[in-house]
Amino acid sequence: MLSGKTILVGITGGIAAYKICELIRMYKRANANVLVVCTPNALNFVTKLTLQNLSQNEVAVEEFDVKDFKPEHISYADSADIMVIAPATVNTISKIATGVCDNLLTSIACAFTKPVIIAPAMNCNMWKNPIFQENLHKLHYEIIEPESGFLACGYDGKGRLCSIDKIFDKTVELLNYKPLSGKKIVITSGGTIEDIDPVRYISNYSSGKMGLALADTAKNFGADVTLITTKDVQRRYNVVKVKSAIDMKSAVEKEFDNADCVIMAAAVADYRVKDIAPQKMKKTSENEITLTLVKNPDILKEISAIKKSQIVVGFCAESENLIENAKEKISKKGCDFLIANDISRKDIGFSSDYNEVTILDKNGNMTKVERADKLTVARKIFEAIYG
Repeated sequence: MLSGKTILVGITGGIAAYKICELIRMYKRANANVLVVCTPNALNFVTKLTLQNLSQNEVAVEEFDVKDFKPEHISYADSADIMVIAPATVNTISKIATGVCDNLLTSIACAFTKPVIIAPAMNCNMWKNPIFQENLHKLHYEIIEPESGFLACGYDGKGRLCSIDKIFDKTVELLNYKPLSGKKIVITSGGTIEDIDPVRYISNYSSGKMGLALADTAKNFGADVTLITTKDVQRRYNVVKVKSAIDMKSAVEKEFDNADCVIMAAAVADYRVKDIAPQKMKKTSENEITLTLVKNPDILKEISAIKKSQIVVGFCAESENLIENAKEKISKKGCDFLIANDISRKDIGFSSDYNEVTILDKNGNMTKVERADKLTVARKIFEAIYG
């Protein structure tokens, strides 16, 4: 997906420098040409030989190591399509923001006129420092903010380098890799809400994060995206807010005819209350009350039955016998793909930023996607669909 592109990776002196080795591998697997430039302090955390072997190019460090009579900082700035600085320290970010060019990396950054991604990593107190924040906001680059968690210094807070998958996806986005250009992708997300009375409802624990990750990825890949969701979402693509399963069915049907692919990632309630109370139900002296539930329409099965050229993808959330239940569901629903995930695990699924799924297709093939952040899982789902 990055064939013919040259990516300049700038590594600064932070403990997260070792993570950039995997990022370089990802770029190389995507057929990119990777150039690496390090600050001198970066080599305290990762070796020059390692970076040269991974990038298959010589690693630049010294500012006045001139070859072929070309100033190195101009030569590198001219040859690359994008510059990625990760991890970016307070020191390097502040230098770039104030125009200081006292090493090769900062000199290249000053001369670079194409897209730049900066992924900061630092102690949480340094991240919150107001002078640093002022410097950060001077930069008109793509900033991928650090994540919260346990830091190498022993603190627990915001400062960890973001997932390298986020850096990779942003690189792909900025380099205009658009494999879904011209396609309309409809995605559902969130848990439907079935009213009991004006103040109570039946729902589930779905956060809508997986559907949102799919919609964001589809947009980044050039698709015309419609997200049908029960959550409050503001995005640069079409978002349709719905509430109940009936609302979602209506919204999906409206978008279905001219869609190329429909991904039903929403957790749609199987049942709804038969008679919704028009006023708030009052507590009585009875110890029990009875609610009569009726089946909701099976949206996935219904659209699979009427699809023409559309690709229909379902989701399967199971707490036991994941693969067996998924195989049975894809057979009954008639969809083209089914994404099976295990909701019994606390480290993935509902409300988590991570997921681990098995992708089944109608021909019986299965692809396992190991635990990763949901943006990465979303990318792998689209690779499986459009492989």
